[in-house]
Amino acid sequence: MYYFFLFNFSNRLRAALFNKKYSLKVYDMVVLYIVGGLVVLLLILALVAPKDFAVSREIVVSKDQEFVFNSLRSIKEQTKWSPWSTRDPNMKSEFRGTDGEVGSVNYWLGNKDVGEGEQEITKLTPSSSVETELRFLKPWKATNKAYFTIEEVGTGTKVTWGFSGSNKIPMNIMMLFMNMDKVIGKDFEEGLVSFKKYIEAK
Repeated sequence: MYYFFLFNFSNRLRAALFNKKYSLKVYDMVVLYIVGGLVVLLLILALVAPKDFAVSREIVVSKDQEFVFNSLRSIKEQTKWSPWSTRDPNMKSEFRGTDGEVGSVNYWLGNKDVGEGEQEITKLTPSSSVETELRFLKPWKATNKAYFTIEEVGTGTKVTWGFSGSNKIPMNIMMLFMNMDKVIGKDFEEGLVSFKKYIEAK
């Protein structure tokens, strides 16, 4: 089937080269084939590309579980060790609601490295977890989930920082060319090291 298509197309193109009357039609046909091929390629990529992603990193700190939980539930405290705070020292932050409680929000506006968006605490499980919703506004719009889990281990506390989301077709195509675990994971690792220094100094 594929060879028949190429043979038929080559014959039409050869005929058109010797017949100016059909040159415009052939040009239109070539453009149509190219556009159609690109559309088919994008559809195939969108079907095979993953739509969901999840990233997490962990670290152990030398503080008790309750102390760590109370620090992580505070959105204001998060800005003191967040890796993105160092990317833009002039980043603007506005806080709404009661800090450390469900419904508290941190709105940020910064340079091209941090963009614009807001983070809201959506669920608190005493001493165990902090769940948030991230609403990105710039450079692109997206809504994702993030969380911290806090677990006592030996004489310290293990903190896991996680992030998950989903990309709709055709935006999921970029997942084929971008390693979300590597890109976001690097920021999480940097942030957790900063958090460890911050919390252990308190």
